[in-house]
Amino acid sequence: MNTNDSELLREILSLRNYAPNTIKTYLKAVEQYNAFSNLQKPTQQSLYKFAIHLKEKNLSFSHIKNSVMAVKLYSEIVFGIKLNSDFLRGYRKERKLPDVLSIEEIKTIINNIENLKHKTIISLIYSCGLRISECINLKIKDIDSKRMLLRINQSKGNKDRFVPLSDKMLALLREYYKVYKPTEFIFEGQFEKYYSTRSIQAILKRALRKCNIKKQITVHSLRHSYATHLLEQGTDISIIQKILGHRDIKTTLLYTQISKSQLNKIKNPFDTF
Repeated sequence: MNTNDSELLREILSLRNYAPNTIKTYLKAVEQYNAFSNLQKPTQQSLYKFAIHLKEKNLSFSHIKNSVMAVKLYSEIVFGIKLNSDFLRGYRKERKLPDVLSIEEIKTIINNIENLKHKTIISLIYSCGLRISECINLKIKDIDSKRMLLRINQSKGNKDRFVPLSDKMLALLREYYKVYKPTEFIFEGQFEKYYSTRSIQAILKRALRKCNIKKQITVHSLRHSYATHLLEQGTDISIIQKILGHRDIKTTLLYTQISKSQLNKIKNPFDTF
């Protein structure tokens, strides 16, 4: 994809009010498609072969679907060629339960992070149930200390929402602010205006290794853990849905399958013997 095509695609997606992160993801997907295909213009067959190529790389269905959508938009906007993705219909989605951390494990991880900035980042992601992209895009003006809320702007699905801010988290943010004095984004990078996702992933990875936690944990697992802990403490599932910004309650209901308190309510018939 040449520079003109890239800029045209970026401009049109921006006009259509696509989120900045989505535009970035789509542009990357189109670059990957062009690296895979040596055709000047996309075709129905090349799109199908690209999807097969991604599947063979063991990428998730959502990743494949987004990549296919990106190429379809690229084809329509740049070349005026409409392609379909009917071959993705009828997909049987896998329902894998995520690994979550206990409250004790979360405490251990945070207490073992000595760097104040790193500790604040991991604490905020967990205590507000944030996606990693939401964390790095937070600005100082998004903190409403009077209402004890954190504003999440234009997140997944171009939606704004508020999440509750704990007293301890606000105190930690104030401590962090006094030391680092950020000017716009809460977490600024060393050379960029905001922190990188790779750096945050590295922080958690080091902490997990230090704490000798063997679970398959990612930064997104902190969000899963937060939601599970809310449920275990009796928070209504519809409230959790709003806090997390889920469009469909079915997504939030996943946590009922991994909640310790929910599972412990079940009386095992074996105990009646």
